[in-house]
Amino acid sequence: MKSFIQGAKEIEDYLVEIRRHLHRHPELESDLPKTTKYVKEKLTEIGCKPEEICKSGIVATIGGNKPGKTILLRADMDALPMQEESGLEYTSQHLGIAHTCGHDIHTSFLIGAAKLLKEREGEIEGTIKLMFQPGEESLTGALDMIKSGILESPKVDCAVGMHVQPLLPLNHLNYAKGPFLASTDILRITIQGRSCHASQPHMGIDPINIAAHIILSLQSLQSKLVPSNEPVVLNICEVKSGNTSNVVPEQAILTGTLRTFNPQLRKEIIEQCDKIIKLTSQAFGATSKLEILESCPSAINDKKLVDEIKEYIPNLGIDFVSDPNYRMQVSDDFGFISELVPSILFIIGCKPDGIESSHNHNSKVIYNEEVLQMGAALFAQCAFDYLKNNK
Repeated sequence: MKSFIQGAKEIEDYLVEIRRHLHRHPELESDLPKTTKYVKEKLTEIGCKPEEICKSGIVATIGGNKPGKTILLRADMDALPMQEESGLEYTSQHLGIAHTCGHDIHTSFLIGAAKLLKEREGEIEGTIKLMFQPGEESLTGALDMIKSGILESPKVDCAVGMHVQPLLPLNHLNYAKGPFLASTDILRITIQGRSCHASQPHMGIDPINIAAHIILSLQSLQSKLVPSNEPVVLNICEVKSGNTSNVVPEQAILTGTLRTFNPQLRKEIIEQCDKIIKLTSQAFGATSKLEILESCPSAINDKKLVDEIKEYIPNLGIDFVSDPNYRMQVSDDFGFISELVPSILFIIGCKPDGIESSHNHNSKVIYNEEVLQMGAALFAQCAFDYLKNNK
């Protein structure tokens, strides 16, 4: 029987065709009618029976004929609201929408893995559940699919995800134990002051002045409350207040982001932020409110699962380079899955030859398509070997 990587090499043109089709036709968030139609067609062609369990959320299973555990393989499908400037012949055909985070590649990985696994379905000892997810960029898709039962019927025992990284060379694969990608909390601070003429500031309560004190205090919180060995980012990135030069405004609104790898520290920082905001406002006679507009937990690689899966990776026959300390401050709503079942998220390198730097969420990003065969084979190998060794 040929290996998964041999099989993936044989279907490389097929994977490239799928990836380029998806790349030409990007869609946003959870509104992916063309993408879901195409993915379901491809899955049906290889003998799967895909089902849309929520808007643009597709699930299909392989195996299940022999008793065993269930492993989930997840790929995200949505694009970003930005213009592509890569100059590629298969560039996005939709103005202001582009696959500049590699989700078209992730989807191709999983379709390819499905094709490889379907060919060996008779050997599968358990069930492989395929999760094609919308809304990763909005951090909503994973939760929608969880609420729609993706982790049940059959109940999922572990989950595997993958993300491409064009800053890393080909053959680089990272999957450090524990917190791997950061949590995200989007903060909105509303300060309610009292308007007055700029020449009579004592007649009002200036929310801009209060906002300045709050911003400085939050930065001090980051340096004084957080242990030096804990990576934390707390940034106020937007300030809105006033519309003319001679009127003290009624209100100021600040928005920003908090990112951390430590769930308990995350909770403590949010509590301290709330105290600083309220007490600083009170000191100047104003009122304020802290809201968490959007939240996503850290993607955590289960230590036991990492130890097991890393034993299967050499079976691919690829000499991967790995960094056991690799972590990123970006977030992925795969974190909602890792909260519920033992999970592992891979970061796989795909830097094109001859390009100095190319990063996700960049209008000119280019990916090395040789990674397609690697990602498809890696998904298939991990699923097949996990089920074989966990009867």
